[in-house]
Amino acid sequence: MATLTDLLAKTVASAAQGVEIPSNVQNTVLNGLSDSVLKSLTQTAATPGGVDVLKNLLSGKSNAATSPVTALAGKLFANNILSKLGLGTKTNSALTGLIPTIIGKLSGLIKDMDGDGDVDLNDIILSLSGAQPKQQKKSGGLLGSVAGSVLGSILKGK
Repeated sequence: MATLTDLLAKTVASAAQGVEIPSNVQNTVLNGLSDSVLKSLTQTAATPGGVDVLKNLLSGKSNAATSPVTALAGKLFANNILSKLGLGTKTNSALTGLIPTIIGKLSGLIKDMDGDGDVDLNDIILSLSGAQPKQQKKSGGLLGSVAGSVLGSILKGK
C-alpha cells in the first residue's frame, strides 16, 4: 500500500491535468498542493477535536468541499505558494479549486486497520502510514464460536 505522500502526489498530478500550469513552476505548484494538504491534515490533527474531524473526513462521513481541512489547505496553498508565483487570478482559482477534489479522493481511505471493530486515531495513523489492515477480531468467545460452528454445519447440510 502506498504512503500518504505517494497517494497525494498521484492524486495531485491526476487532478492537475486539466489546469494549464506554466512548465517552469509546475513542480512547485504540484509539490505545494501536496504539502498544503498534508500540512492541513497534520495541523488539524493537532487541534482539539481535530482527530474526529479527520476521522469523519477520511472515512467519508463528512464532505471534503465544506471541511475545515479543505479550507485550511486552500489558505496554506494560497499564502505559501500562489502568492509568490503571480500566475493570475484565473489560474490561482483553478488550482485552489483542485483542493476539494484532492481531499475528496482521500475520503474512504481510513478503515478499521487494527481489527478492533472501530475507526479511531490508531486506524488513522496506520492508514496514513501505508500499513496493511489486520483481520477484524471476532467476538462471542467460546459460546459464539461453538454456535457459529453448529450453525455453519447445519447450513452446509441443507
